[in-house]
Amino acid sequence: MLLSFIIAAVLIELTPGPNMTWLAVLGASRGQRSALAAVAGIALGLSIAAVVAGLGLTALLTASETLAHALRWAGTLYLLYLAWDAWTAADHEIDLAEGSPSRSFTQGLISNILNPKAYLFYAAMLPQFIDATRGTATQIATLSAVYVLIATLIHGAIALLSGRAAIWLQTSPKKILVRRLLAVAIALTAIWFFVSTRGMA
Repeated sequence: MLLSFIIAAVLIELTPGPNMTWLAVLGASRGQRSALAAVAGIALGLSIAAVVAGLGLTALLTASETLAHALRWAGTLYLLYLAWDAWTAADHEIDLAEGSPSRSFTQGLISNILNPKAYLFYAAMLPQFIDATRGTATQIATLSAVYVLIATLIHGAIALLSGRAAIWLQTSPKKILVRRLLAVAIALTAIWFFVSTRGMA
C-alpha cells in the first residue's frame, strides 16, 4: 500500500504545475539560495494543507461554493502577483549569494496555502491508501509526511538545477528578455491554474 502511494505521489509531483513552474523561474532568476528557501515555504504550506485535510476541514471547502471561489481567485491572483514581481525584477541586478530567502520562503508558503488543489488532493487521495483495519490518524499522518518529503525532494532538485541557470543569466546579454519570458510563464501558469480549478468551485 505504501509503495503504491509513493509511486502515485512521485508521478503527481513530476506533473508540471504552479510549484514546479514558479520554482524553475525563481531559481533561474534569483539563484539557488532563494529557490531553496521557497522549497521550505512550499513544504510548510503542503504540511498545513495536510493538517487541514486530516482534521476534516476540507469539507468546508467542498460544501461552500463561496469559500472555494474565494480560494481559487486568491490563488490565481497571487500567482499573477508572483509573475508581476518576476517581471519588474527582470532588469535589476541580483546578488545570487545574498538572495532574498525570507521573501521567497513566504511566497512559497502563501502560494500553497491559497491552493485549493492541495487541500482536495489530501482529501481525495489519502483515503484510497488507508487500511481500515489499522489506526486511521497514524496512517494519514504517515502518508502526509511521505508526500511532503517526496514533494520537497523533487522541488529541491528543481531549485538546484534551475539555480545553475541563474549563474549563466548573470552574464548573458539577453538576461532581461529571458527573465521576462520566465515571468510570462508564471502568468500563463496562473491562467492554467484558474481554468483547471474551475470544477472545484
